[in-house]
Amino acid sequence: MGKAGCVNGYKRPAGAGEEAGERQAARKRRKADGGSPEEKSSRLSAALFGEDCEISRDQLYELLKYAALGKCHNATQSSWCRIYHQSRLAGVVVIVLHEMSQLHFYKFYLQFKHLRRVFRHRFTLTPSANFLASLYGAGANLKPQNTAQGLTSTSSECIPKSSDLQCDPIIRKYGEKKRGLTSYTLTLEEQKKNDYPIKGSPGCKGYIYTECDQQRTDSSPLFGLDCEMCLTAKGNEVTRVSLVDAQGQCLLNELVKPETTVVNYRTRFSGITKKMLLPVKTRLRDIQTRLKKMLPHDAVLVGHSLNADLQALEMIHPSVIDTSLLFARNEGRRFKLKFLAKAVLGKEIQCEQKLGHDPAEDARAALELAQFFIEQGPAKVAELNLEMLLTAEKLAEVSQNKAALQPQGHRVQKQLNEPPHLSKPCFLDCLQVTGQKPLLLGRQELDSSGLCQSNLSTSNKQILQRALQDVPLSTFSIIQFSWGPEYIASHFPAGLCEKVRSKLTDMLTIYAGPFEEGFCLKSVKKEFGRCGPIQSLTVVTETYQPYVCIQYEVLEAAQLAMESLNGAEVAGSCIKVQRPVNAAMLDCDVLIRELELDVENEGVIYVAGLKKSITETDLQEEFSQLQDLETLFVPKDRQSGKHRNCCFLKFQTSQSAVDALEVINGWTVKGSKLRSRNALASSHLWRWIWQMNHSIGKQGGNILHEKMEQLSDCEQDIRKKVKKLDQHIKKLYRSLQNNTLCVVLFPGVNSMHGSQSGLGLMGIKDDGGRSAC
Repeated sequence: MGKAGCVNGYKRPAGAGEEAGERQAARKRRKADGGSPEEKSSRLSAALFGEDCEISRDQLYELLKYAALGKCHNATQSSWCRIYHQSRLAGVVVIVLHEMSQLHFYKFYLQFKHLRRVFRHRFTLTPSANFLASLYGAGANLKPQNTAQGLTSTSSECIPKSSDLQCDPIIRKYGEKKRGLTSYTLTLEEQKKNDYPIKGSPGCKGYIYTECDQQRTDSSPLFGLDCEMCLTAKGNEVTRVSLVDAQGQCLLNELVKPETTVVNYRTRFSGITKKMLLPVKTRLRDIQTRLKKMLPHDAVLVGHSLNADLQALEMIHPSVIDTSLLFARNEGRRFKLKFLAKAVLGKEIQCEQKLGHDPAEDARAALELAQFFIEQGPAKVAELNLEMLLTAEKLAEVSQNKAALQPQGHRVQKQLNEPPHLSKPCFLDCLQVTGQKPLLLGRQELDSSGLCQSNLSTSNKQILQRALQDVPLSTFSIIQFSWGPEYIASHFPAGLCEKVRSKLTDMLTIYAGPFEEGFCLKSVKKEFGRCGPIQSLTVVTETYQPYVCIQYEVLEAAQLAMESLNGAEVAGSCIKVQRPVNAAMLDCDVLIRELELDVENEGVIYVAGLKKSITETDLQEEFSQLQDLETLFVPKDRQSGKHRNCCFLKFQTSQSAVDALEVINGWTVKGSKLRSRNALASSHLWRWIWQMNHSIGKQGGNILHEKMEQLSDCEQDIRKKVKKLDQHIKKLYRSLQNNTLCVVLFPGVNSMHGSQSGLGLMGIKDDGGRSAC
C-alpha cells in the first residue's frame, strides 16, 4: 500500500488516487473553460503553493530542458512542474531581467502591470553569482569512449527504457520486428521526395538506366557505392568512383576525368588534386558502362545520401537503401556517416590525418551499416540510443573547444584543483546538437564558439526589435533585458531593500483606538488575534487617549482587521482602525486592490481565527465539504515549526472561492469563530514577507539613510524605466505563438554586497493572450 503523500500541506493518499484526482481536476478545469478533452493544448500543473515555492537553479534547468527537448537526451518531467502535451509546445521563451530580484518586482509591483495580470505560476528562485551563465551551463564532461561495439556514453542513462523505444523514430518507421532487406529499400515516392533520379523524369534526360529490373528478394545482393566530386564549370562532376560487394571486396575504385574545367578540386573532402587527374583517361561514360555490366539484374545499391552519387553519375537504379534515411531521426535530420560508423560499427573513417575521404572506405561503411541494421533489427538499433551518443560526442567537442580558448595556465590550474567528474550537459549545447539553434539576445550574446560576449551598447529597445523578428524563427530563446549599469551600483540594492521593508512594515501595521484609560490589553489582543498571527502589540501613550499599535505577520490579517473591526466595540470602546499615514502609504489602497486582482490569487482565500489546538487533519475534515477545494496550506512559524492561527484555501475556480467565502465567514470550528477574505499574498510572497519582516538591516544607520536618499533621488526615473520594461515584455508576449511556454526570470542578486532571492513567473500562452494554467 502506498504511503500517504503531502502536497503543499494538503495530505492525500499517494498512487492511483492522486492521479485520478489530477485527472478529475483537469476535467473540471476544461469544463469550466468550455473546452473538451479532445483539445490537447499544452498545459502546466505546478506545485507552487505555500512552502513549496522556492525553486533551485537545477530544478529550473530540469523544467526548461524537458520543455525544449521532450524525452530526447533523457529529459524528464520536473518534479515540481508538469508540462502536459509537451510535444504541442510551439516554443520556449525565457525572458531574463538582468540584476533584478523578487525585491524589485514587489517594490515596483504597480508598474509591472502586465506581468502580474498574465502569469499565474510564480516561484522564488535561489540566486546565483552568474545566473545567465548558470542557465545554459559551462559545458559537459561527457566524453565518448571507444568499445568493440562502437561509441558509448560514460553515463548509463544512455540506455533507453522500453517505454521510450516506442517514441524512437526508427521504431515508429519500421516497428520492432526484424525484416528482410526489401523492407528497407526506398519506395518510388521516397525516391522522388529525396531527389533520386527517376526513370522518365524530365530532369533525368540522357541519364543511363542500369536495367536491373529483376524482382528483388531478401536474398538479393547488396553493393556499396560512393563517389567523390569536384566542382567544375558544369557543376558537381564525378572524379572518383568506388563499388564494393557484400563481402567488402572492392570491385571498382577508379579516377574519372571531368568533362569540363575544374573550378575547385575540394581536396579537403574529395582527396583529389590536379596532379592526380592529369594522366587519367577514364571518362564518365566509361564508368557508366562498367557499372551497368558489373551489377546483377537484382542488385540493391547501398550508400549514404546515395541520391547525390547517382545524380553525379547520371545513372538511374530502381532499388536502393540509403543509410542516411535508414537510421531515421526526428524532423528530417540525418546522422553523418562518420558518426554512424563509429557509433554502430566501432570504426574510424574520414580521419583528419588523411587527405580527403576514401570512397571505397565510405562505400564499405555504408554497406556494413545496412547489413547491421538488417541483421540486428530496428529494436536493437534503437537501443543504441544514437541521439544520446551524438550528444555526448558533440558536448565533448564543445568542451574541448572552450578549453582550448582558455589561457594555458588557467587550464592547468583548473585541472589541478578540480578532480574529473561528470557534469550535466550544457543546455544550449543540447539544443544545438538536436538541430535547434537557440536564440540568445541581450547585452550578452553568443559568438560562433558558443561563448558569451558582452555588448553594453545594446539598448532594451534594440533587443526588443530583434526579438520580435528572431523569436518566431527559434524554438528556444533567451531574451535578456537590463535597466542599465547606472542602477546596479552597490548602494542600490541596500537602499531598495530598506525601502521595501519599511513599506511592508507599514502595510502590516494598524493603529486601533481610542481606548479608555485602564482598558484590558488582553481582550484587545484576543480580538485582533482572530484576524491573524500578531508579531507585536504595543500601547501608544503619546496621544490624549491610549491607542494600540498592532503589527501582523501577514497582509491579509491587517486588511481583515481594517475591514471587520473598524467601528466595532472592543474592550468597551468604539474604535477606529487605520494604517499609518505617511507618503509611502498613500497608494496602499491601490496596492491592496491590485493584489486582490492578481492572477496568482484567483481562487485563493485566507481563513483566520484557528485555535492552536486545531490540527491539519481537523482542517482537512472540516473543509472537505467545500466544493472544488484543491489545496490547503497552513503557514507555520519558521523557528518553532508550530502552525499559526490562519490558513489558505485554493479552489479550482474563482466562483468556488466566492461561494466558500460566504460559507466560512462566521463558521465555527472547535469553538473558534472563523473570519475569511480574498488572499493577498498566498504563495511565495507569504514566505518572502515573513523573511523581510524578520530580517534586520546590517548597514549602519547613517550609511543606510544616505543610500535611501540616493535611491529617492532617482526613484521616479526608475519607475518610468520599469514601466517601459513591462511594456516591452507585453509586446514580446503578444507576438508569441499560442502554446508557447514563456518564463520571466528575476535572477536575484548574489554578490559581496548582499543576497536577494530571485523570482520566476511562467505560463503557456493560450488563445486569449493570457497564460494557460
